[in-house]
Order: sequence, then C-alpha cells, then structure tokens
Amino acid sequence: MLSFLKQEPGFYRMTAALAFPIIMQNLITNALGMVDTFMVGVLGERAMAAVTLANVPVFVITLLIFGIQSGCSVLMNQYWGRGDVQTVNRVIGVGCYISGGICLLFACVMFFFPIPFIGLFSNNRDLVELAAEYARIVGFSYVFNGLTEVYISAQRSIGRPAVGMYVLAVSMCANTFLNWVFIFGNLGAPRLEVAGAAVATLISRMLEFAIILVYALRCRYFRLNFSLLLRPGVAVLGKFVRYSSPVMLNETMWGLGTAMYTTIMGHMEDSQSILAAYTLAGNIEKVFIVAITGLAASACILIGREIGAGRSDRVYSMGLALNTMAFFTGLAVGAAMITATHLLLSPYFFPLFHLSDHSSQIAVMMITVVSVIMPVRSFNSANIVGVLRGGGDVRAATLIDLLPLWLVSIPLAALMGLGLQWGIFWVYMALVAEQIAKFIGGVWRLRSRQWINDLTRAGTQEGPK
Repeated sequence: MLSFLKQEPGFYRMTAALAFPIIMQNLITNALGMVDTFMVGVLGERAMAAVTLANVPVFVITLLIFGIQSGCSVLMNQYWGRGDVQTVNRVIGVGCYISGGICLLFACVMFFFPIPFIGLFSNNRDLVELAAEYARIVGFSYVFNGLTEVYISAQRSIGRPAVGMYVLAVSMCANTFLNWVFIFGNLGAPRLEVAGAAVATLISRMLEFAIILVYALRCRYFRLNFSLLLRPGVAVLGKFVRYSSPVMLNETMWGLGTAMYTTIMGHMEDSQSILAAYTLAGNIEKVFIVAITGLAASACILIGREIGAGRSDRVYSMGLALNTMAFFTGLAVGAAMITATHLLLSPYFFPLFHLSDHSSQIAVMMITVVSVIMPVRSFNSANIVGVLRGGGDVRAATLIDLLPLWLVSIPLAALMGLGLQWGIFWVYMALVAEQIAKFIGGVWRLRSRQWINDLTRAGTQEGPK
C-alpha cells in the first residue's frame, strides 16, 4: 500500500539537501521578520496595525514576485534537467523584464497615491495615514527584490539553493540592524518610527541586489549570458506566457484573495485589535511553516528535473512520496505550533509586544485554528506548488488553488465577519473550508496522472508512461 515510499537510493538525501537551505533561508527571514514586528510593536498597537495595513498591497506584490520566480522555475527546472543552459539564461531574462517592470509600476503607485491606495483596505482614517508613510517608501524596495528573486530561483533550479540562503540572511540581518537605527533614532540617525522601518527595508533590498549582482558576475558554475538575458527571444517569451503566466496569475490572485481577509478584518468592529493580533499570529505561523515551504519548493525542483531528463515513469510515485512526507511534516509542525503557543508564547512571549489582553486572545485563537488544519495545508502546498507545478500542470494547479479561495473561503469570511457579524473565529473557519476543498481537488488531479507534462518539447505534452 505504501510501496511508493520506497524510492531509488539517494532520493530522500537529495530532497533534504535541496530543502535544508531553503528552510534555513525562510527561517532566518521569518525569525528576523518577527524581530522587526517586535521593534514596530514597541511603538504600540496602532503602529503595528498600520504596518499590517500597509503590507496588504506589499504582500500582493511579494506573491507576484514569487509567482514570477515560480513560473521561471517551472521552465528552468526542466531545461536544466535537459542540459539546455542557453534557454535557462533566456528564461531569466524574461523573468527580469517582467518582474522589474511590474514592481516599478507598483512602486510608483505606492509613492504618488499612498493614501487613496491604502484607503481601499480599511476605513480607519488614522491607520491609513500612518500606513501611507510606510507604503510610499517601501514600494521601491521591491524593484530590487524582484530582480534578486529571479536569479535566486535560477540558482535553486540548478541545484544551488544555498545562494539564496546566504544572500537573504545578510539582507535580513542588515534590515534588523537598520530598523534599530531608523525606527528609534540610534547612532545619530533621525527617529523615523514607522517610516524608519520602510527606510531600513529599502536599504537592505538594495544591499541584497548588489550582492547578487557581484556574485552573478563571478559565478563560474553557471555563467550568465547577457546577450541572451537582454534579448531572450520570442519563442521563450511565448513559452513563459503559456506555462508561467498561470503561475503568476495563481500567486497574484491568491495574494489578492488573502488580502481580502485583511480587508474584511479591517472593516470589522475592533479592527485595530484584530489586525494587531493577525500580524503577530502571522509572523509566528511563518516561522513554524518553513519546513513545509522548503519541502514544496524541493518537490517542484525534483519533479521538474526528472521530467526534463526524460524519466517521467518515476514521477508519479515520487509525487506520492513527497506529498506523504508533507502531510506528516504538517502534522508535526501543527502539534509543535499549538503546544508552543499555549505553553510558552502566550504567557511569556506575547506580552513583549504590548498587545491588549483581547488582542492576545485573538492571536491564540488564530494560531490554534491554523495548527489544527496544518497537515492538510501542508499536503496542499506540496501538491499544488511542488508536484503539480513541477509536472507542468500549471493550469490545473491554478484552478485548484484559486477556486476554493474565491468561491468558498472569501464569500464565507465576508458573510460571517461583515454580514452576520459573528466575529473573527468564524472568519477563520472559512480558511478551514478552503483547505478541505483544495485537498479534495488536489487528490483527484494527482491520481489522474494527467499532470505529468514535458514542457521542453515544443508542441508536445507527455502523459504518464
């Protein structure tokens, strides 16, 4: 029954070797993000809620960058498995053009129209004005981050995920130090408070881009071909549009959908307490789920390489094994998360953030609900982001990810939070419904085996052998 868990020698070691640097990268990033939250939290619940509000559109652009990165990876994984280095360069070029252009447009909107734009997500005028101070500065940081992430995704695809771990670790450490400098006015710098957090983010993103640029010029394992980067060609652009744009659409619409949750919370009664709790609970959740995101990213790389190398016959059992690993990883993560929250974080850690007792209780509830559904969520992440995308089945993966969000979860959350005014607990129950719907759709598609597609062969798609 579980014979698919018996893979070829070295499979689990390779999975761990790919996942570990990604896990460490995410752990460092999210742990330091928690420190940033603490620093802003020292300024009070109002400041924390304002940064949360400003980060709603930032979260969407971050996911769009991730979508471009993931879309590039879908192609690069298979072309690298095939040994086609030139096309990998061309895909990087397309990714940089698209990512840089979209992020620049986003930055201009955030800079010139911060109050009308942020005002779309909350009717609390006081929070909107404070959030606008942060938004108009932080937007430009994502121009640099978008270009950096495309190159990091290429390094992951060629089997060198540690590059991103080291670069982003330096960037996040710099961000934390600069937060201390500019938020509180240390070392002779002006005390900028919320705006200081945005300045720190901008400088650290510029630093990570500079490091990546120097590394890319000196890297001998994979040399960039700038003639191919600058002129990637119509053929590669066409493949990117066909196979990567659904991934970009997936992440963008998922980000907008997730932002709708924040928007719903921002219009609920006692929105300030809810948003502050949501910020804290979200940062804790990110620290705990690094193993899940690392495993999903590794699954995409492994599946893509196998198909690109012409070994599609092994892919189905590999997908089953990776998804099973993800389910049990989620079970362990959920148990650790709920135990740590009730025994350690709630009594000793939450008070450091100067939250009200009401906000702390909301945060505990949010984390508890997320912990209970974590095994199913982990399976969904590995299956959709890893196995189905890695197999080139980007359209089905997009539908499975988005339909439950937009047709089930968001309508339920709006009904319960704004229509019936049942409170934040019932808004979170909508998240549970979303994950269950994704699980049903994802298992059906996985068992069909129709997700195994060779994208490196123009005009052909291989089904399971």
